[in-house]
Amino acid sequence: MAHYDLEEQEQIDTLKTWWKMYGNLVTGVVVAASIGVIGWQGWNWHQRSQAGQASAIYGVLEQAAAMRDGQKVKSAAGELAEKFGGTTYAWLGALVAARQSFDAGDLKTAKAQLTWAADNAKDEVKDLARLRLAAVLLDEKAYDEALKQLEAGHAAAFDARFLELKGDVLAAQGKAPEARAAYKAALDKGEARTARGGGAGRELLRQKLDNLGEAA
Repeated sequence: MAHYDLEEQEQIDTLKTWWKMYGNLVTGVVVAASIGVIGWQGWNWHQRSQAGQASAIYGVLEQAAAMRDGQKVKSAAGELAEKFGGTTYAWLGALVAARQSFDAGDLKTAKAQLTWAADNAKDEVKDLARLRLAAVLLDEKAYDEALKQLEAGHAAAFDARFLELKGDVLAAQGKAPEARAAYKAALDKGEARTARGGGAGRELLRQKLDNLGEAA
């Protein structure tokens, strides 16, 4: 028994010596790891909470849009942009609000909402915002600004739509050769879309091309 007591004491002494040398480091690592876990859990909770609140406001916005309550739509979209601007709900809310403003003839507000979405949204929502903003600018005859939006980078899936709208802007400027080239490029890009059932859109695009007449 004394032999085991001696070994145990030696182990304890060795542990004490090791702890004096490395104890602070180990404590720091453990504390840092604990803080990291707590921080990660807190971040996840915050994200879920943000998404839940944004979703609720977006639901109010959708209901207001269905009731054609423009003021309530604008208010909800503004709250989403201000408090939850980094969420998809805020980006989609801006698109819905812009459509409501456009339908009401308020192009200035529609343009502001679409500009915000184009500047802050990501991926497909950003591309949609750019397309709709370019369409509003076309209505305002702000052709150069519209073309600037259409020349921005975007997902390949939107190539045909960007090119078609570019053709519309160029046609409105009286630049028939350039518009014709844009429409033809849009037709080429739209082959895959047609295979998925986009025939009606393709026919409209052909009509636009025909309306320009043959190249001189």
